[in-house]
Amino acid sequence: MIEDEWWDATRERRLVVQRCPCGHVQHYPRELCTGCGGTSLTFADTSGHGTVDSFTVVHRAPAPDLDVPYTVARVRLAEGPIILTHLDGPGPWTCDEPVRLGWRPLPDGRNLPVFMKEARWTSN
Repeated sequence: MIEDEWWDATRERRLVVQRCPCGHVQHYPRELCTGCGGTSLTFADTSGHGTVDSFTVVHRAPAPDLDVPYTVARVRLAEGPIILTHLDGPGPWTCDEPVRLGWRPLPDGRNLPVFMKEARWTSN
């Protein structure tokens, strides 16, 4: 399945998106390009940088084994696609905030991509 290749990349802590010869870049993995309908999609590594598009803080867990509060967000990757993810680290969060990729290990060896505040570099 196409999703297996995406999850395999997370084992190496690589966040990948699909690219089509037409120039379209997409996430989540699909069999067809959502830009042109083509099937010649390949996986490409991302830079790991993005911007918070929207978010919500969850205060009431949907299952008893989840710790609250946690923040779920849409992050627009620097490459263009949007990924639904968790925001890690202290808030407060704001829309349009720059974020960078981090990883949360899963028990089976895969890693879940999460995002944290982008370090703000200053020049001297």
